[in-house]
Amino acid sequence: MDSFKFDGCDFAANDKIRCLNLPVVSTSGEKDKAEQVSQWWQEAEQRSIELSLDFEYVIETDITDCYGSIHTHSIAWALHTKETAKKDRDCKNLIRNLIDEHIKDMRHGQTNGIPQGSVLMDFVAEMVLGLGDQELSKKIGKAQIKDYCIIRYRDDYCIFFNNPPDGDLIMKLLTETTSDLGLRLNAAKTKMSSDVVRSGIKSDKRACMGRRQLEGTLQQRLLIIHDHAEQFPNGGSLMAPLGHFRDSLLNEKQIDEDPRPLIAIVTDIANRNPRTYAVCAAILSALLDRIDTDDKKAAIVKKIRKRFLKIPNTGLMLIWLHRVTYPFDKTISYEDSICQLVAGEPADLWNSNWICAKDLKKALDPKEIVNREKLASSGPILSAEEIELFNFYEGR
Repeated sequence: MDSFKFDGCDFAANDKIRCLNLPVVSTSGEKDKAEQVSQWWQEAEQRSIELSLDFEYVIETDITDCYGSIHTHSIAWALHTKETAKKDRDCKNLIRNLIDEHIKDMRHGQTNGIPQGSVLMDFVAEMVLGLGDQELSKKIGKAQIKDYCIIRYRDDYCIFFNNPPDGDLIMKLLTETTSDLGLRLNAAKTKMSSDVVRSGIKSDKRACMGRRQLEGTLQQRLLIIHDHAEQFPNGGSLMAPLGHFRDSLLNEKQIDEDPRPLIAIVTDIANRNPRTYAVCAAILSALLDRIDTDDKKAAIVKKIRKRFLKIPNTGLMLIWLHRVTYPFDKTISYEDSICQLVAGEPADLWNSNWICAKDLKKALDPKEIVNREKLASSGPILSAEEIELFNFYEGR
């Protein structure tokens, strides 16, 4: 169940605000609870990692004592808007007022708070929080903020954005929205980070994975390397585990994991550690080869390219990316001069105007540095010889 409606209002109308905790019914051999956990892992955690390709910052926050703070009257607001609910609040036969009365009876007449621990109460809470999503969407629309994404799991929010003032304004609008519903954001747990990949994984899970050696799933192994890269940025010790990861990836005839979160993690490692460009490009080529269509590959690469264009002096990575994409899409453009020469466009690599000898000038023609025969025979996956030529596998 992806969304629900009341009085014609779709709580999931804005695809940039995603609720990922509605109860699900298993269609496989798993129990419903297991299916719910699986959906959270796939839709919340994995989606958060993927979003690191699109966004540079994330704010994490949650609501203080959410269930204990929900006002029972707000359930009626969610069902039929605040104005309509207030007009008919004395009519005992309406479903919204019956829900209100039953919950108050369960709370000894208190109007604040709903019980916890049941799927039914989770759904009731979701009606109120869904109303909050709807109101927040309207406010963000009025503020004309377009470059963002919000993932909500129960009362936990992850707000992704590229422009810090946009992030601050969304937080202000979220604070106002929750306050209107009688709820309050937890200031102590609100934090902003530029490490979108790590923020997608709960801290206790990262700590647990960090105690293991290079084993487990491909994603677990990559996250261990990512964690090491955070502790020792751009260190030579990164090359060996990345090289081993590439080797093991190539040895796997089939992988059961979605390659897109893996691509996002590798991109983040390369983005923060320039000396890993070559080996990360090789890993990206192997992962992209697991994507089923060239159009999907090209769409992912354009996101990777956009990440690197935001920081200076990344021409070398653009050259490696061009090598990765050339076999399946020759139309993707790159700003580096060497990439332009490969694409058949004129570009100056050096100033040769001072050379008078025609033969020497012809020998230094930048177009001559491109080996078209080699280029035509290049495969979709970077070979070991291409990257080991520069001894990037230090420490192996």
